[in-house]
Amino acid sequence: MDSVRSHLNEYVTALGRSPVRDLFEISLDPALISFAGGNPAPELFDVDGLAAAFSAVMATEGGRAMQYSSTDGEPEMREAAAKRTTEMGVPTSPDQLIITSGSQQGLGLLSQTLINPGDVVLAENPSFVSALQAFGLQGAEFKPVDTDEAGVIPEALESAIEKWHPKAVYLIPTFQNPTGITMSAERRRQVADILAASDTWLIEDDPYSELRFTEEQQIPISADQRLDDRAFLCNTLSKVLSPGLRVGWVRGPAHVLERMSAAKQANSLQTSTIDQLAAAYYLAHNDLQAKLDGVRAEYRARRDAMLEGLREGLPEGSAMTEPEGGMFVWARLPEGHDASALVYDAIRAGVVFVPGAPFYIAEPDPRTLRFSFVSNDPEHTREGLSRLGSVFDRG
Repeated sequence: MDSVRSHLNEYVTALGRSPVRDLFEISLDPALISFAGGNPAPELFDVDGLAAAFSAVMATEGGRAMQYSSTDGEPEMREAAAKRTTEMGVPTSPDQLIITSGSQQGLGLLSQTLINPGDVVLAENPSFVSALQAFGLQGAEFKPVDTDEAGVIPEALESAIEKWHPKAVYLIPTFQNPTGITMSAERRRQVADILAASDTWLIEDDPYSELRFTEEQQIPISADQRLDDRAFLCNTLSKVLSPGLRVGWVRGPAHVLERMSAAKQANSLQTSTIDQLAAAYYLAHNDLQAKLDGVRAEYRARRDAMLEGLREGLPEGSAMTEPEGGMFVWARLPEGHDASALVYDAIRAGVVFVPGAPFYIAEPDPRTLRFSFVSNDPEHTREGLSRLGSVFDRG
């Protein structure tokens, strides 16, 4: 067995399974109430609008939609992605981005293009598990950057860069996964100052910023023009339109995008032609921002139900974040609790959450856990947290 195992790629061999994906499989049981995956509420999808987009594309350009297409992305989709990125506060032209099969492929392509075995990648601690997997497949060595309730601490980032000389810094500044924390505008300016003075790539992941519950729009760090030669901004339609569509993009320096395109050719040839054309048609013929108003209002109500239920149901001495958008609440149980040990007790009680330990780069806190508040309406959220109360009492 050892001789067979020795023929596998060492980084794939060392790669652990994602606890989120494993629990997602369990959560498909309709008897369970799941707070595990960051799944948009399916009843809020614009099914009719997307069906009309696919029908229009097939009626007018069916042959093209069913054919191979450009690795970099269809012109209409690149134009639409550039427009959306510009509206986010990052002026972008179509030639400054590559279309990907969701932002996860973007992270994978960035890791293949930028990271060599042993290269140091700095990240928030805790951070997005699937990003850690993507960089881990290339043999990245992760180092944590200290954070507080306002995100990455600038002094800690500067110190980590001086100490570790990292190849890249990976950040989720807005409604971070898993904590829900948002970095302030002042912190973003400080982080940009530090990165502008360094020789370090910035990989900025921004899948959640349009799911905000206030009028304040946070501008990505990548908007700072001093970072144009070193910043990558990853975005996606998964959280605002449909994760099944698998359309995302990466904005970055042209010479790196060209190498990412070569990696994508070797990896998957292209992103689905029909999905790109349908997404571009949808964005051209619908006011997505107006449609998101209703989604944001519903998600805010679901967040409020989650926070209210957690205040009542978590053991005394617990703490939690109160996100202003996104999908997740991060909680910490009192001393003596182990969230991982409670997972299967929770499943037997009919509810699923994600323990926090796997999100950590270093020094995992076993008391932490992540709740997704978007997948269940307030009534089901209250019922799920009621079931969970008995588990915490026993824990």
